[in-house]
Amino acid sequence: MAGDQPARHDSRRCVAPLSGGALMAGSLDGIKVVDLSRVLGGPYCTQMLADHGAEVIKVEPPLGDETRSWGPPFNDELSAYFSGANRNKRSIAIDLQQPEGRDLILRFLQDADVLVHNFKSGTLEKWGLGYADVLRARFPRLVLCHVTGFGSDGPLGGFPGYDAVVQAMTGLMSINGNPSEGPTRMGTPIVDIGTGLIACNAILAALLERGRSGLGQAIEVPLYDCAISMMHPQAANSLMSGQIPMATGNGHPNIVPYDMFETSNGKLYLAIGNNGQFAKLCDVLGLPEVPCDPRFADNAARLAHRSEMTEVLSECLVQHDAFKLEPVLLKAGIPAGVVRNVNEALEHPHTRHRGMVVSVGTYRGTGVPARLSRTPGAVRAAPPRFGQHSRELLSEAGLTEAEIDRLTQANIVREEPRMRETT
Repeated sequence: MAGDQPARHDSRRCVAPLSGGALMAGSLDGIKVVDLSRVLGGPYCTQMLADHGAEVIKVEPPLGDETRSWGPPFNDELSAYFSGANRNKRSIAIDLQQPEGRDLILRFLQDADVLVHNFKSGTLEKWGLGYADVLRARFPRLVLCHVTGFGSDGPLGGFPGYDAVVQAMTGLMSINGNPSEGPTRMGTPIVDIGTGLIACNAILAALLERGRSGLGQAIEVPLYDCAISMMHPQAANSLMSGQIPMATGNGHPNIVPYDMFETSNGKLYLAIGNNGQFAKLCDVLGLPEVPCDPRFADNAARLAHRSEMTEVLSECLVQHDAFKLEPVLLKAGIPAGVVRNVNEALEHPHTRHRGMVVSVGTYRGTGVPARLSRTPGAVRAAPPRFGQHSRELLSEAGLTEAEIDRLTQANIVREEPRMRETT
């Protein structure tokens, strides 16, 4: 927490079920995050913090986070897109264009540990909320994380960034897809998600350092920089060889066999990382002579003879049942898996066993992937409806009912319609 603030009341603590049925706080319990971000990179970051117990206040503009309308599908007035990055949060809608709206942010920051935003560079400064000139002095323990498109400086500094555009500009599209079809956008918004992961990691590092120094700091996490950093091994290959990396389809640029193969009843992916695995693969497939062939003796040779290697395995694998072969290969220590669609993966017994599909009321989402033995994360609350917690959060910040009524009537704060009717 910022300073030595008392623990916040238990109704908002993140609790996770233990094997014995008891409940306990998450590892970030007591950390308060004010989340001004929208769309995906920032919200994905703060959702991870919330999953592990942080109290996250999602501050939305008067029209809401635009991903609320990115559908169908919709459920309970929520789009699937918004739902995938905003669980375990409380929502308040504030017009930050108004001075009184910005004053509310300062109220929330009084006991906050982290502020996350993805406004264009200079926006907070224009509103009198700049880190260097206002927030650092007023809230010295605050960690501010700014998710940007291209950073605040440089030839592209200050320009807005969008996942697909950054994929195009950083070379990610050029190495993805089938070589015959040209550059292809990755199906998942990998830049936004990767940026969220990196931002979360940076925030945790800053909080850890704050434990030593007692001071917060500002963090900048540009989509562009993150995309460049994630382009492995292609960037490393280019920097070492000087050659332009090309798309290899489902194949790997450095490893063979590392590709997708047709079987008698579906597609199978093989990811053979060393000679021992290759020898085991050939043994299982009844091809004991293949590892002795000089063309396939080691990875460098197999890489040089990729087409011949692919032909040998393709002729063999097309005679096999992918679903029967998968467990045989895995038990033999050979990395292999049937290529499934999303629904098949979500319904797979292992997915269910690992708790990677969760439900809270009518909300269904993916589970918490990082397993902490003593303080596990938890999905405890469905994504919030727009302005669902506006009145609740303002009351906790010390405003009276009359003050809240005035702010809502002036449209500085928006409430969920159903809440307003029952208040």
